[in-house]
Amino acid sequence: MNYKNLGKYGLKVSPVCLGTMTFGREADQPTSFAIMDHFVERGYNFLDSANAYSRGGSEVVVGRWMQDRGNRRDCVIATKVFGTMGSGPNDGGLSRIHIVSAVENSLRRLRTDVIDLYQIHRWDPLVPPEETLEALNDLVRHGKVCYIACSNLTGWQLAQYLYLADTHLLDRFVSIQPVYNALNRGIELEILPLCADQGLGVIPYNPLAGGVLTGKYKRGAELPSGSRLSVNEGYRQRYLSNDMFDLVERFLKVADEMNVSPAQLALAWVMAEPRITAPIIGARNLKQLKDSLQGTELALNDEQRNSIPAVDSGRWIGADPVYDRRSYH
Repeated sequence: MNYKNLGKYGLKVSPVCLGTMTFGREADQPTSFAIMDHFVERGYNFLDSANAYSRGGSEVVVGRWMQDRGNRRDCVIATKVFGTMGSGPNDGGLSRIHIVSAVENSLRRLRTDVIDLYQIHRWDPLVPPEETLEALNDLVRHGKVCYIACSNLTGWQLAQYLYLADTHLLDRFVSIQPVYNALNRGIELEILPLCADQGLGVIPYNPLAGGVLTGKYKRGAELPSGSRLSVNEGYRQRYLSNDMFDLVERFLKVADEMNVSPAQLALAWVMAEPRITAPIIGARNLKQLKDSLQGTELALNDEQRNSIPAVDSGRWIGADPVYDRRSYH
């Protein structure tokens, strides 16, 4: 396994990260265990969760699995904070009071003493970034968290956090988790250049565009019951458009000509971007994971990657609600 440093920092992770958003929701515990077993048996060590996934259910499943397998030291565990976890006024967001409470709950659910990578899930316009960063810095000092990072920030938001860390001598974000795929290349405008300049790792989610690039959604047809787009309005806003269907139809044709599955081609396309550290892949079942992981064996050179149908560099199709405080992946 070719492990990679997360940006310029010492943490070494596998070139693919397993997303666990489906655990405790679309994937029951036995299925989730089988998915994680297959993932680590092939040498991958990087797993990502969030307190908001299944209202903590995803972290519970990951914690039970690590305890049952006795493999905590072999895994790099990432999770996130922001999601509303209760009915109280301080049960969500990035305030110090919520972060202090949320990390203890995540540690308990994950059945671990320390979280390897603790990420803010998005920007919180209601909390000064200084408050958030100082709270995260304290978690590192207290040994509850090894590294801190972020997800779903714009370029100026990330730059502000980095500036505050440097000027106040606080821990820096070591990575960012943005959306990135052949239908959504917005991070090429500012995020990727900023991360390359500042030495941050990039662990993008949605490499398959919520399943859109696999061809499971048909023009003019009803959305498959239980599918990501059928249950998530944010994903529908992000990907459902005539332009999207035009591009996906061409993408599927190229995958067929290359004799690979669309999921494999979608993952390979993301991995071929040299500024990407480790794409996050999710799965509802073991078959989906096995198919996607084969994309790691498809190494695309620049010419091949540029020939694959994708939106123009620096553009994405449709509106992207990723920065809306009310929605997150």
